[in-house]
Amino acid sequence: MHPLLAIRDIEKSFGPRTVLHSISLSLNRGEIGCLLGRSGCGKTTLLRLIAGFETPDKGSISIDGTSISTPDRVLPPEERGIGMVFQDYALFPHLTAAENIGFGLHALPARERKERVAELLSVIGLPDTADRYPHELSGGQQQRIALARALAPRPSLLLLDEPFSNLDPTLRESLSEEVRAILKNQDTTALLVTHDQKEGFAMADRIAVMDQGRILQWDTPKAVYETPAVPEVCEFIGEGVLLRGVVEDENTMATALGKIRGKPATDLAKGAPIRILIRPDEIEIDEKGAARGTVTRKTFRGRETLYNIKLSDSETITALSDNNRDLKIGDRCPLKCRPKRLVVYPE
Repeated sequence: MHPLLAIRDIEKSFGPRTVLHSISLSLNRGEIGCLLGRSGCGKTTLLRLIAGFETPDKGSISIDGTSISTPDRVLPPEERGIGMVFQDYALFPHLTAAENIGFGLHALPARERKERVAELLSVIGLPDTADRYPHELSGGQQQRIALARALAPRPSLLLLDEPFSNLDPTLRESLSEEVRAILKNQDTTALLVTHDQKEGFAMADRIAVMDQGRILQWDTPKAVYETPAVPEVCEFIGEGVLLRGVVEDENTMATALGKIRGKPATDLAKGAPIRILIRPDEIEIDEKGAARGTVTRKTFRGRETLYNIKLSDSETITALSDNNRDLKIGDRCPLKCRPKRLVVYPE
């Protein structure tokens, strides 16, 4: 069975600048994907190519087995069966919530249109807002109305372009979970663009981490976090650091945190320089620890505090500790490293 969305070897340049390099990925029906990366990495350009707003220089894009974009043929956006949700909601201010949702349903008989609008208002949890105008709704409510409007024609694919960027952090987190539940309930295939890791992890089944027009890793959120494919993914995902070390034998690496034991996924020669991914929750401030470091920064996080701890002139790690221990900047502290999983890269 072919994937619902198939992107094959897409390249795109604007003048002399190449913004997408040989991009390939696919989504199965009902899956939610995410293009995750910093501003300027190419994720919005890829979304615009899928939507039909840009033409690829090379490669192809297909939906449900039908080609919709090649350098020689681009199906118009309105013929692609794609829905879009924008970061600024793009609701019509002079139309009610119900009229906004039903805007793309004029081909349906009035009764079916009314039933579809009522169904979606119920699905998004806003059944009593049908007669309210956008200015009478909160930001979160407006975004849900925008989502319902995009879902109303039952699109083959839904594209979401930074849909929560105008909302406060707490609402972003809760709404991203709600939107995922709505999309799964509707069995809608979707592709989200965001620079927010929490948003991507909360919503997506698969994540493409992008940098400088390339996909560094396309995998499940769990795999992207636990086993980053390349160091650049580590530097963007989570709060880990890459600690330098040297291979002593096949099961031991010497570092500024002491000896770290475990077998790397790839064979490395004795004496080879390496970098090991260390997450803050893998460092314990423990009197029995063999390593020592100096606190250079502390960030209170409610139940926990995040410490930046300098090990040497060139090595600093981060450690999470409960608030039973209150270290001051400049304090020396004993450290123990307990990696939950060993992620090692050749230097």
